[in-house]
Amino acid sequence: MSIATRPNPTRFSPAERRGVYRAIYERRDIRSNFLPKSIPDRILGRLLDAAHHGPSVGFMQPWDFIVIRDPSMRRSVHQCFLDANCQAAERYSGERRALYDTLKLAGILEAPVNLCITCDRQRARGAGLGRQTDPATDLYSTACAIQNLWLAARAESLGVGWVSILDFGRLRKLLEIPDHIVPVGYLCVGYVSEFPQRPDLESVGWESRESISKLIHFDRWSCRDEQRASPLLPRRQE
Repeated sequence: MSIATRPNPTRFSPAERRGVYRAIYERRDIRSNFLPKSIPDRILGRLLDAAHHGPSVGFMQPWDFIVIRDPSMRRSVHQCFLDANCQAAERYSGERRALYDTLKLAGILEAPVNLCITCDRQRARGAGLGRQTDPATDLYSTACAIQNLWLAARAESLGVGWVSILDFGRLRKLLEIPDHIVPVGYLCVGYVSEFPQRPDLESVGWESRESISKLIHFDRWSCRDEQRASPLLPRRQE
């Protein structure tokens, strides 16, 4: 095959492109249905490497990864979750509280691997590029790394659940995280019996997905135009 007819290596084939969008649309926040099946090191390593290839402002790479497999440590973190969840539940009342009490909000004990992904806010890499005007870009970059890991996990048929209901001061002590390091995401990772077709919180009626047409502005805030937005709306069959 000549250079002129060789496929462009920078372009995705239709099948590859569909795979990327499938991972995006089928990604779920998994809190239950974890299977008692270990994750091979080579696959866990691929997830961590995917996270490590996330975008970072100034190429600072502010993240670190704490891999937590020890059952006693996971039990300690689970108790941290239970205590924080009791406090969080007090914010709700009536039907909303009753629904909250039925929600499964963490798979800390069921998932074979927990990950704590942190942000080193003093990391010198990148020489501060991009952080002078927005110091929070290191946190945003760490969130991008987590999204990379999440999509890679879906491609590996692994479920991921983000546990946000924690006493993070207590978590710091449990995991011996230094004061200048920020725990950004605590994730439960494992094989699952199924990936729900819809997000769990949507299925149980906690919240619904907003129409993207209401979230698109043109040139300035609150300049919405349904006719201009219509060509931008997703057509999943393509």
